[in-house]
Amino acid sequence: MKETLNALAGAKVLVVGDLMLDRYHWGQTRRISPEAPVPVVKIRREETRLGGAANVANNLAALGCKAALCGLVGADAAAGEIKTALERMGLDASGLVADPTRPTSVKVRVMAQNQQLLRLDWEEDRPASSQAREGLLAALERLLPEYDGVIVSDYGKGVVTPEVLARLVASGKPVVVDPKGSDYSRYRGVTCLTPNEQEAAAATGIVLDGSPVADASEKEGATVGRGPALRSDPGQEEAVLNAARMLLKVVESKFVCITRGPRGVLGLSAGGEASVLPARAREVFDVTGAGDTFISVLGALLIAGREFGESLEAANAAAGLVVGKLGTATVTPAELLDLSGGSRKVYGLDEIGPLAARLREAGRRIVFTNGCFDLLHAGHIQYLQASRERGDLLVVGLNSDESVKRLKGPSRPVIGEEDRAHLLAALACVDYVVIFEEDTPLRLIGQVRPHVLTKGADYTVEGVVGHEMVGEWGGVVELIELKENRSTSGLIEKIVTGSGR
Repeated sequence: MKETLNALAGAKVLVVGDLMLDRYHWGQTRRISPEAPVPVVKIRREETRLGGAANVANNLAALGCKAALCGLVGADAAAGEIKTALERMGLDASGLVADPTRPTSVKVRVMAQNQQLLRLDWEEDRPASSQAREGLLAALERLLPEYDGVIVSDYGKGVVTPEVLARLVASGKPVVVDPKGSDYSRYRGVTCLTPNEQEAAAATGIVLDGSPVADASEKEGATVGRGPALRSDPGQEEAVLNAARMLLKVVESKFVCITRGPRGVLGLSAGGEASVLPARAREVFDVTGAGDTFISVLGALLIAGREFGESLEAANAAAGLVVGKLGTATVTPAELLDLSGGSRKVYGLDEIGPLAARLREAGRRIVFTNGCFDLLHAGHIQYLQASRERGDLLVVGLNSDESVKRLKGPSRPVIGEEDRAHLLAALACVDYVVIFEEDTPLRLIGQVRPHVLTKGADYTVEGVVGHEMVGEWGGVVELIELKENRSTSGLIEKIVTGSGR
């Protein structure tokens, strides 16, 4: 994996396609509106992320690639937000062409209790103006010589025209396409095609998952749920393989990958070599943007000259990571390394700072909390789950054994620091654990620089260690309600006295 990631760092990729802005409104719902039978969502925070082709570029930046974006925006505020975000990540946004006759595509999602309740879309899928199409071709002519290959993210919104595809294929550089629609002859000559199962069924007329063949209207999903990877029966596997063979003939490409959600991915080369990989996700929270992550890793590696099988495995692993996150997300090199090494979660104080910096640069919202977490109980887990809901990942600072003795007395902790760390790391809501020796986590907070610092509601904001420091860089402190009658001291007393539940 280290070799693979080194190859990613050297890739120079031009992204062409339909870009959009994803807005998220995160909140909680506890009642039904008296005006209509709909839930009332109390919004806690709002967030804006890059979507579509812009999310592909975002993924490439998170992986350390040099990338530029070529596509259409409107003459509106959303276009300015996209350009600012791209430039902040060090991405070349000079290939964005403004078309004042259409808006920048914007999708607004309302989220509550880690589920999507509603999505609102502002977009046009009609052809761009002739002036905008000429601007796109001119941008391609200027940017293509600077990059080693192209990733095409086609959402059917008017950017990926036959003229654009012809120019890309004529460049002779690797072209990897996430397709749209049912007529794949328009992609003839590209290097690799990556439809999902529904798109492949629509393009070939082959039933792949037991459901009627229909044109997939959306590339980005919004499925939220949990469950193990599904197993395909032999008939389904053969059908998917036949679909891949048909697409290879139609497109005359070197490779085809059919992504199959919980059934994994099938890859086929023009030489007839097939790879069937199972889904890598342990928990599926949201498949939004998973295809963007998959094609980012696969495309960048193929463009960097890596073998197809190696590229497919890395892309499958990355997609498995991203569906375990809420909202349009990215993966980092550190996360891929951790996955290849057994998903390491316990980090040293000297390691967490650089890792947190990479996570912030990738646009991840970091939540930090701390405690002794001796004799882990339901109150701890409820508190940690609530903390994790405040952002994209949770870092837990864990008091060392010596620190606990100073704070709680010589009889504590009951469980040693290494065992406590691994118990916390086993929780799905905890992303990273760091043991610290001091009585307070002030130095650790300075290393992590979290966006959100959480503590129990038995504290005041002013009484939370690190609140002033977090406020200096624009972070917030959030107090979380605790379960009543849940404490480690109480558990120890019950165990010692045998007083029952």
